[in-house]
Amino acid sequence: MKAIPREQVISHLATDNPWWRAPHEIPSMFSGLQPRPYLEMLLPLIEMATPQRAVVLMGPRRVGKTVLVHHGIQKLLTGGVAPNRICYTSVDHPLYNGLGIEGILASYTECTGIDYKREECYLFLDEIQYLRDWEAHLKSIVDRHPHCHCLVSGSAATALRLKSNASVAGRFTDFMLPPLTFYEYIFLLGLSEPVTGEGSSDGFLEKISVEDTEELNGYFLDYLNYGGYPEVALSRTIQADPSRFIKNDIIDKILLRDLPNLYGVQDIQELNYLFTTLAFNTAAEISPERLAQGSGVARDTLDRYIEYLEAAFLMRVVNRVDRSARRLKPANYFKVYLTNPSIHAALFSPLTDRHNMLENLVETAVLSQLFHSDEHFYYARWNKGEVNIVQLGPNQKAIAAVEVKFSDRYLKKPGELRPLIEFCREHRLTDALVTSKTQQGVKTVEGVTLRFFPASLYCYALGYAANQRRYAPAGTGAG
Repeated sequence: MKAIPREQVISHLATDNPWWRAPHEIPSMFSGLQPRPYLEMLLPLIEMATPQRAVVLMGPRRVGKTVLVHHGIQKLLTGGVAPNRICYTSVDHPLYNGLGIEGILASYTECTGIDYKREECYLFLDEIQYLRDWEAHLKSIVDRHPHCHCLVSGSAATALRLKSNASVAGRFTDFMLPPLTFYEYIFLLGLSEPVTGEGSSDGFLEKISVEDTEELNGYFLDYLNYGGYPEVALSRTIQADPSRFIKNDIIDKILLRDLPNLYGVQDIQELNYLFTTLAFNTAAEISPERLAQGSGVARDTLDRYIEYLEAAFLMRVVNRVDRSARRLKPANYFKVYLTNPSIHAALFSPLTDRHNMLENLVETAVLSQLFHSDEHFYYARWNKGEVNIVQLGPNQKAIAAVEVKFSDRYLKKPGELRPLIEFCREHRLTDALVTSKTQQGVKTVEGVTLRFFPASLYCYALGYAANQRRYAPAGTGAG
């Protein structure tokens, strides 16, 4: 049997790096797209010389990881980096089977004459989860070749493997690229700036307002239905049938190909049923025991499936605390949120402003702006009440509370927010944030200041804060 000629590998590598040839630019399919604001946060990590670390770019399918990488490459080229010092390839190509990172780098040296062991260069490897033992090989590159700046990108397996691998601590910097935030959605569509003012490190939310809440809510409803994936957000054709793109091209590839191939899932129908059930119940409290009984899936299998779905960035589990903000062990209840509210529209039907699931999807949208932060969020529930979002400090004490509503009722009747008020008083929180539909204002009840912001404005502000690396769940500061 003939071995794959080395010339084939070198030829493919040259094809993946068209900037090695004049006019030394990235392909037009990437340069013609508007860069996501996250590029400005990623680029310094790529260029950083000390400490020497590889960047691990993670995120769901089709949120623009490959596009972001190419925009980063264009920034390097524009900044004066020689084109032949930049190498990109996707390691899921069959030509790279058994080659490893060192083998790819050796082919790069043969192509360009750049000695990666001694000369400064930039290595970008896409779909890294398909390379066996990639963490160990990448760690070796970082340790032995300090002149080689490395970025790898991946999805499901990347997150799960890193979570359980302590040996690479200090060698890698994780960078999460989430689905589009509401702020990015407005930005990428080139819509007129709907929000006035600019956040600062103090009083972040208090410095912004919206001139036309109804207009912003119209954008927000479109975002809930179509906003998470750049290709959907930018295409009216895809929006006419989002199921074909989101379900067939993204979700089905994850459930039917990625997870079975990576984790050996045998009963794909069972996994698909579980995901559909959880997606329909986004933002609702789940009892894993009841879910296991109702679905016929064994509890340990159920736990494993949920872990896989989280690793694939399809959903996130939010754990429950009691009224005293103590985590419950074992976790007999938790909430599951889609990481991207537009998945719900693709699986079931687009929302209208009177849809009975609208408030659940608004809550899902709020949480989706927060999932890629470094903070940990919970929800509180006890016999007589619930608080949607609770942030705990390092000492595990509650430091912020948010109640997600999509109604203006509570600004007129703030006393009806009894569970939120009681929770704040018990934890000596002087204020809390409550989202509304259109109204913005402040009410004080029993010494607790309730700050009301339209949910669309709050999501916009959180997306803006994410790009500034600030988080202000309670509305009184930027964290």
